Amino acid sequence: MSSTTNGQWYPPEWPDRIRALANGELTPAEPRRAATVLLLRDSDSGGPAVHMLRRRASMAFAGGAYAYPGGSVDPRDERPVAWAGPSRAQWAVRMGVDPATAQAIVCAAVRETFEEAGVLLAGASADTVVADTTGEDWEADRAALVAHELSFADFLGRRGLMLRSDLLGAWARWITPEFEPRRYDTWFFVAALPEGQRTRNASTEADRTVWIQPGAAAAGYDRGELLMMPPTIATLRGLQRYATAGDALAAAEAQDLTPVLARARLVGGEIELSWPGHDEFTKHITATDAAGGAPGGGAPEGPTHGTGPSGGTST
Repeated sequence: MSSTTNGQWYPPEWPDRIRALANGELTPAEPRRAATVLLLRDSDSGGPAVHMLRRRASMAFAGGAYAYPGGSVDPRDERPVAWAGPSRAQWAVRMGVDPATAQAIVCAAVRETFEEAGVLLAGASADTVVADTTGEDWEADRAALVAHELSFADFLGRRGLMLRSDLLGAWARWITPEFEPRRYDTWFFVAALPEGQRTRNASTEADRTVWIQPGAAAAGYDRGELLMMPPTIATLRGLQRYATAGDALAAAEAQDLTPVLARARLVGGEIELSWPGHDEFTKHITATDAAGGAPGGGAPEGPTHGTGPSGGTST
């Protein structure tokens, strides 16, 4: 994997795959639905901090990149669950999907946050939230969820809990480029860390987790020190204007959920790679660049490699 002079994730095989797609030699994979959550908490130094994880360098997809807790939708996420907050129909309108799909995506967001960060956005009633998710019994349930031995619906049901969909705000939607072999249609949500709960690195896919202010993370990316995929740095930049986690959550209602999908086209012998609405990620890749690795000279992956969002992502 390569990056440019900043910390933008850039696999060296992309130019060949882009040309193959343009020549009709590559059939795009169907993107899997996924969800990822930007957990926020207020800090004393101005502005909220966001919880990020660093994907293990050995990961086939975006190894070494900083991301958020998240992952693919499990078909069982469509099973009925006790639900609080905006209805499934309301979520469907907000997200532009049918109610069953909306529930599955929201359930995946809550489930993956518990699986990867140990944080559960659920409570015994519509106005309460679980205060503590530590202990052997919680860990046993979390491990069973990860192993697909327990469905999220059964997990909530046997504990007498309901999903608190009102604690989430839909923030963005990004779809992995058509030339990538692993593709995800990922929904990004924001949520405030519930009082009494704390995050931990519960993911086998991450070797490090941090709480960091969006501005500091973006500065690390700009210096080439923190490796990130375009959706990650784009969402971080979008969070920088908010003074509190509550402000960010309130702003989610107005966020544009139009899917962002990278475009690649051949212009002469050069590849132009762009993400609509996000000019900072545009690249012009020549045959020389492709042969040598990253366009723009090929900076090292950064000191954090040997250096996350899942899901999210795998996005």
